[in-house]
Amino acid sequence: MSPDELVYLGILAASIPIGFLFRRFSPPVKQGAALLLGLSITIATCHIHTLHSLVTVIGTWIIIKSSWRHAPALSLIWTFLYLLFFRLAAWFSLPLPTSFANAVQLLLTLKMVSLANDVHSFHMEKKKEVSSFARSPVVGGISREPSLYDLLSYSYCYVGIMTGPFFRFQTYVDWLTQPSPLALPSWEPCLQRLKPIPVYFALFLAVNSVFPLDYVRTEEFLDRNFFFRLFYMVAVFFVFRMRFYSAWCGAEAGCISAGLGCYPEKALSKPGGGPTVNYSPDPTAEEKYDFKTIQNIDCYNTDFCVKVRHGMHYWNMTVQWWLRHYVYPNAPFKAYTLRAGWTMFISAYWHGIHAGYYLSFLTIPLCIAAESAMEVSVRAKLGPRGQNIFDWVHWFLKMRAYDYMCMGFVLLKASDTIDYWTSIYFIMHVVAVCCIIVGRVLKGGKREGRRGDKEDKREGEKIENVKEKLVEKTH
Repeated sequence: MSPDELVYLGILAASIPIGFLFRRFSPPVKQGAALLLGLSITIATCHIHTLHSLVTVIGTWIIIKSSWRHAPALSLIWTFLYLLFFRLAAWFSLPLPTSFANAVQLLLTLKMVSLANDVHSFHMEKKKEVSSFARSPVVGGISREPSLYDLLSYSYCYVGIMTGPFFRFQTYVDWLTQPSPLALPSWEPCLQRLKPIPVYFALFLAVNSVFPLDYVRTEEFLDRNFFFRLFYMVAVFFVFRMRFYSAWCGAEAGCISAGLGCYPEKALSKPGGGPTVNYSPDPTAEEKYDFKTIQNIDCYNTDFCVKVRHGMHYWNMTVQWWLRHYVYPNAPFKAYTLRAGWTMFISAYWHGIHAGYYLSFLTIPLCIAAESAMEVSVRAKLGPRGQNIFDWVHWFLKMRAYDYMCMGFVLLKASDTIDYWTSIYFIMHVVAVCCIIVGRVLKGGKREGRRGDKEDKREGEKIENVKEKLVEKTH
């Protein structure tokens, strides 16, 4: 492990016992202490580069105060342009930011855009209240416009400041104002999240020592046989998953110990977004609580879900929520595949400016189009046993697709990524294109292909309709 990784590990480990301590603080003390601790961690690890995050926060504050109507768009433009400046600091004769500063900046970007959208929604709802003389309850909406102190406190809250997960401003406020934090679930859910970490971490160290990433860049690797080169991406993605499983489970444990993101199960919380139902716990009845709001990884479903599109839903879940709510709906395209491509492009830009990110993320829409074509033209015509076999083959190809795309994500350079994909003859690109062609032929050309795209687009709407019906039944 690198020195930076050891620092990350130390911050994660320390945040868990500290979280239990924070449950004992009153709201004002908790807010001030969380800000002081988070700012201390940032300054200690980022040094002078802390100014980047501070400039981002102040810039967002100015945007919100000067033009709340245009705050969502302006904050997105501001934070994303500053990300570009941040990453090209060397071009301006500035010292190159550290990995710690990059981690802080990434999460801060998500927070600032989310907060700007929440402030806009807050003012719009207030206008509706004035015109209709009735309060319009917004699930998860903020109850007041935050002050500069609130903005700084939210931005530099020590919980997940470098490792995530992303959480909205209202989630942060709810954490500060919990009426009985010591009575909320703590040790049991925290231990449940910590239990698999030793296994993930041991597997990460073991497999990484046998299949180091740097070996892919050597001439010796390219001289190995095709099947060895093909299998290597499986091992690399396995190491990649174990690394992030360990980190994100630890980050979630830090949130759980502090009580952040703890809501009643009946609030139907979503990762990143928080409650989807205005539900008030009955003080006389025993309530069940969960921490789905800060859940960032579903390890089992990441590995064993069938579809490429579903795999994204279980990985970095809070960021996926952010993309679905602030990027996907505002895409300049109507077609599902193009909107997905736009969202993946923005996700790649958020991660960095390395070409490997774009090569990987922009392969996802191709894979989604391929699986959609085969589902409509092949799976729909099979019986139960045939569909079961189809799903197992689909799952196998889904995992290989993610193995393949992971190589661009970790190799970063365009030359290294292309060299590796060339060494295995761009196999997953070829498979995806063949699936699309076969699907079009079996289904009767573009007309049916478009129908398949519409079905994919409506899939999310069907899920939301089912959830709405469930909500109605609970009331």
